[in-house]
Amino acid sequence: MNPGAGDPPLLQIVDLTVRRGRETLLLGVSLTVNRGSVHVIVGPNGAGKTTLLFAVLGQTAFSGRIGVYWQRSGRIGYVPQSFAVDPTLPVTVSDFLALTRQRRPVCLGVAAATRRRIALLLDRIGLHGFERRPLSVLSGGELRRVLLANALDPVPELLILDEPASGLDESAARSLEEVLLALKGNTTVLMVSHDLSQVRRVADRVTVLDREVVSEGPAAEALAGDLALALVAGGRREGARR
Repeated sequence: MNPGAGDPPLLQIVDLTVRRGRETLLLGVSLTVNRGSVHVIVGPNGAGKTTLLFAVLGQTAFSGRIGVYWQRSGRIGYVPQSFAVDPTLPVTVSDFLALTRQRRPVCLGVAAATRRRIALLLDRIGLHGFERRPLSVLSGGELRRVLLANALDPVPELLILDEPASGLDESAARSLEEVLLALKGNTTVLMVSHDLSQVRRVADRVTVLDREVVSEGPAAEALAGDLALALVAGGRREGARR
């Protein structure tokens, strides 16, 4: 049984449409994200996956309805697909993670309690000893894991991830899977991914998107058939609405 089965959903999207000028980015998308589950959105480039996440986050205008039904903190954790770091700023991993975890300005130093909290976070995502590394020298995968650590503390009720496995080596990707599996039942995860092997291992439910919902269900069901697999591999439907 999927986490959240029988409970009210945490997130419900009804007839979501997003337009930018004359271009339709999403058209009539409806989906339900069960509480405590991992729900993955897959589809080709330009399918509107990130646009859907932006709509949920309130970062883009839309028509339709998005309902979020909190039971606890109402906190959202978010890891974007990309994150620009100014190479001229001398900000370390510890500085970055301390910004929202202590009251005193980071320029005056990181408190001992905050340092301990940060060390635990970095251990959790496989970056032990990275506290003093400048953000500007991190690889794309390392930076993505720092952003994940930031999103996980305090524990969010809804965690939104946009291509979290991008740039990760196999070991780091497996560590990410362990984190996601440990969250099940407590935190609801809405994730965009192109890694179908990972999707099949962690997802409770999958939505295949190409500006509209193409298929949805458990991973084995949603990804069955040539059309869904071709879309995820980067193809487009003939006559797909634009």
